[in-house]
Order: sequence, then C-alpha cells, then structure tokens
Amino acid sequence: MNQFPIQHPTKFKTKPDPKTLVFGHSFTDHMFLMNYDAGKGWHDGRIVPYGPLSLDPSSMVFHYAQEVFEGLKAYRRPDGGVQLFRPDCNAQRMIDSCERLCIAPVPEDIFVDAVKALVKVDEDWVPSEPGTSLYIRPFVFATDTSVGVHASKSYLFCIICCPVGAYYKEGIDPVRIYVENEDVRAVRGGTGYTKCGGNYAASIRAGERAEEQGFAQVLWLDGVERKYIEEVGSMNVMFKVDGKVITPKLTGSVLPGITRRSCLELLRSWGLEVEERLITAQELFDAAKAGKLDEAWGTGTAAVISPIGEMDWNGLCAKVNGGNIGPVTQKLYDTLTGIQWGTKEDTHGWTVKL
Repeated sequence: MNQFPIQHPTKFKTKPDPKTLVFGHSFTDHMFLMNYDAGKGWHDGRIVPYGPLSLDPSSMVFHYAQEVFEGLKAYRRPDGGVQLFRPDCNAQRMIDSCERLCIAPVPEDIFVDAVKALVKVDEDWVPSEPGTSLYIRPFVFATDTSVGVHASKSYLFCIICCPVGAYYKEGIDPVRIYVENEDVRAVRGGTGYTKCGGNYAASIRAGERAEEQGFAQVLWLDGVERKYIEEVGSMNVMFKVDGKVITPKLTGSVLPGITRRSCLELLRSWGLEVEERLITAQELFDAAKAGKLDEAWGTGTAAVISPIGEMDWNGLCAKVNGGNIGPVTQKLYDTLTGIQWGTKEDTHGWTVKL
C-alpha cells in the first residue's frame, strides 16, 4: 500500500451538526494532492490542510476543460468502524474517463490508497447519524500553462471530502420528473460515458427549467433521434414494466454508474428478469397508459436510489405506482444502504473496511 506524508492544519475546523448536514457545503480538515509530469509520471502524493489551490490563469483546465472527477462515499458502521463501497470501480471508471479526455490516468492502486489514506486521516468527520456519510470527490485536471489546443503534459490529482445527509430534500420520497425535448446531455462518440464537468455543465439549463416548473429532475433523451431514454438528471434510470426491469443500455452516451451496476447485480441475484436495451419515451408512456409501468427509479452514488412518482412529456402525465415507492425500489434502497452502512451482510465483497 502506498504511504503518503501528512501535514496537519494549524487549526482544526468545527464540525457541522450531523443532524442538519447540507450536501456538498462543509469540507474536512485535509485534502490529498499528487502531481503528474510527462517523463516522471505521478509523484509527490501528500495529504495537506484543505485550502485554496494556486493556479496560473493560463492553466489549460480553464481554457480546454481537461478534467474528470469521481464520487464515492465512506460509511460509519454500527460497530463504529468506517468502510468504502466498491472504490476499485470508481478507480477504473476514472481511468476510462482520463483516457477519453487524454489525461494521464491515475493507477487504480494509487487512487484507492489515496482515498483510504485521506478518509483515515479525517475519520472523525464520517458522521454516524442515520442516512449520513462522508462524500469523497477525487478529481484530476490539466495544469500546463499554455493556450493551445493539445493535451497537457502536467496534471494535479486532488481528493476532497465532505460529510453529507440526503442528496434530495425529498429523501426517499418519489419525485416528479419531465422528459427534456430541447437540450441534450451527450451523444455517442462524445464524452457521455465519462465523468467530466462539461457533461454536467450542459445539463444545468434544463435542470433549472425543470426546477422552475416544480420538477426535481429531467429525463434525458438521446442526442440523435431524440426518442430514446438515457439518464434521469445526473443518475442512471430503471423501470419495472409488466414485471420486468429495463434500463438503457450503455451505448457510449450513458454513464456506467457503479450504483447502476450494483442494482443490476442485485436484481439478477433475486431472480428478476432484467433487460439492458434501448427504451423510447413513447414505450414508457404507453406502458403507463396500459397500467403496466409498475415502478421507476434513478440510481447514483449521491442519492443511492431515487424513486420516481410522476413523469411528464408533451402534455402527458404518467403516474408511477400511484406516486408511491414500489416494492422493488424499496428493496434495492434497503439492501444497498444496508450493505453500505454495514447493517446487512455483504455477500458480494463490495465493501472495503479501513
């Protein structure tokens, strides 16, 4: 395991009230930094006090958006210990993202060891209130001081952490979403399968329009034919139609979510029929009209499982399970969170104890 030097702050922060945590607002005492230079590779990994980064105005990340990120969590178990959930999957996805953005990939062992080391140093920040966790945000960006469209030869790998409560104010209550017909999130051949900031920047306008109309999220359509379902907000999405679970297949414009992957593995282990395929909005609304759209939910690290209670599209409104959370959705949420927080046995080998 990689060992990293640790520098502590001169003054430690006051931790926020774990009962009133707001997602992504309070950050821990330390952060992880590591540099990359062509010909030298990744070097000088260290844990330092959380604080501002000094960057030249010509740093390439500002001009050509060479950056990728990840998101995972650390959980407080009932015995007081702390564990991670499938960090190796996050490491591999970051490698895939780096390769698409021509960024020097962070090796899996460095990624996992850095996450472990930082969480261990800030272990007191991992909350123990029900539904809380420590959100971990690793990211890499270009630091070459140059204005010119080419791959940078230097990068910074950084990890920051923040204690969090529920991602949505609705919690596990079903949310209202609407199908976005105007903007698109990504296209095949682009960067849709990566976690790069540009994908999320492109989603903000539609998200704000949805919020203005009282919806929690948008349901994205494909960028070419504008008819196939891809994601819901910043999450993958699944539907239970006439007893079968269907989810958009990974075509290159859909993020290969780790929660998505875990849900599919659980569903198949329970003996449910699951299909990964193209799904049109028309198919879903026809199923709802026929009374066959049993359940719908989003999956992602931040919210884990987000049940969908209503979908709107072109003036049509489809209620899902009477606006209530369905049994499969609830079982997925209970099982995943139980494994993550250590209240259910991990028979899949997904958790990593610190």
